[in-house]
Amino acid sequence: MEEYFGNELVKKFEEMMENNDEFYFDTEELEDIIVYYLELGDFNYADNAVNYGLKLHPNSLDIKIKKLEVLLEWEEYNTAKELIDELKASSMENTDFLVCYAKYYSNLGNPRKSIDICKKALELKEEENFLHNFIADEYVNLGDPFNALKHYRKALKEDPTDEYALENCMICFSDLNKSEEAIAFLNEYLDEFPYSETAWFEYGQFYFNKKNYEEAIKGYDYLLAINSSSVGVYANKAACYEALGQYKKAIEVYEEMLELEYTKAFTFYKIGLCHKALKQPIVALNSFQKSLREDPQFYLSMMEQSYLYEEMGGMTEALYFAKEATLLNENNLDYQKRLAFLFIDSGKFEESLACLKKLVDAEPSRFYNWYAYSEVLMLLGEYEEAVTLLYSALQKHDRAELYYQLSNCYFNLKEQEKGVEALQKALALDPSLVQDMQKKYPFIRDGVKKARAKVKKKN
Repeated sequence: MEEYFGNELVKKFEEMMENNDEFYFDTEELEDIIVYYLELGDFNYADNAVNYGLKLHPNSLDIKIKKLEVLLEWEEYNTAKELIDELKASSMENTDFLVCYAKYYSNLGNPRKSIDICKKALELKEEENFLHNFIADEYVNLGDPFNALKHYRKALKEDPTDEYALENCMICFSDLNKSEEAIAFLNEYLDEFPYSETAWFEYGQFYFNKKNYEEAIKGYDYLLAINSSSVGVYANKAACYEALGQYKKAIEVYEEMLELEYTKAFTFYKIGLCHKALKQPIVALNSFQKSLREDPQFYLSMMEQSYLYEEMGGMTEALYFAKEATLLNENNLDYQKRLAFLFIDSGKFEESLACLKKLVDAEPSRFYNWYAYSEVLMLLGEYEEAVTLLYSALQKHDRAELYYQLSNCYFNLKEQEKGVEALQKALALDPSLVQDMQKKYPFIRDGVKKARAKVKKKN
């Protein structure tokens, strides 16, 4: 009924604004209108309501405090400070003002001052649950989980159904490495509130993080007994079975989850992974295809199909799905590496160059990105381009392999002296590679003799 009344007030206010009329509202009505817009996040309309309220009731402290809330939302701290100074003399016994005053210092990065103001507000015996949460959050900002925990617990005492306080209690216990105290606290809470979905979820998460998956499943089962439509809980329960290697049970849970979901692509993908783990590639493929029917751009299922086709010898299909997945997720370097490998494996060296360039640009510190890139350039006969690339690579990695490659390029370009010079450096860095390199690059065989002769002459 109150919500209906509030909406009627808002409707009346908005009609007045649209028609440039002037209606009378008392201060309580205006407060309701302002609070409606603040909760909605519509600060322009909240400000309009504040200004109209101050026009009707210029001395209303409550409306001025709402003005302060709007200023803080807009981060207009200079104007907010002026208003705080104006209101301080008359409003230090007003909880709403003290909350705004504390928020001002919190926003400016002064949590200690904010805490002091909140503690003054607590003396008024109003909004104690909210204030304890506020104080706890400020202690979190100070990196003090011990005091934060004390106040989250006090907030929970004021309102035992406060999910925010309960969740943060568990986070603080974790930050303090107090596992035994955490589970004792949770069990005590569950004894008193056995139908708390949040508490059972936290119970499941606690044991999941401890890798006690059987106990985590118990927690999730209790939660599902209370609320069987908690989709995320099915996913967590299935993840427990996966971690235990019980993939058939995981599939059963995912299939229950499918009954509740609107978007099923990810769940079919997870079912596919379970079938893959059970060495059922055809059934897994079927699940990944269902995933793509739900969402044709679900690249995770595309790439999994690529892996499965490769295992089954279907390299054309493996390459196709890898290309599609990488197009949708170009910044994924693992995908770029896989696509480059499949191109090279299929003899499509030219197509692999774009992937290899991205890898070199994104990960210049990885030696094998450069090595593979120059290798492909040589396979394509692009020796001059390979030389340029190899000099860039040598600035990052002083490796014998790169000098062997460089010498091969120079010998193919008929630049014998430079080839021998590169070989000398390669032999100096790692002579043990020479046999493998001669097999790989036959052109360097004669050069090796010359390079060794030059070294002997110098010695």
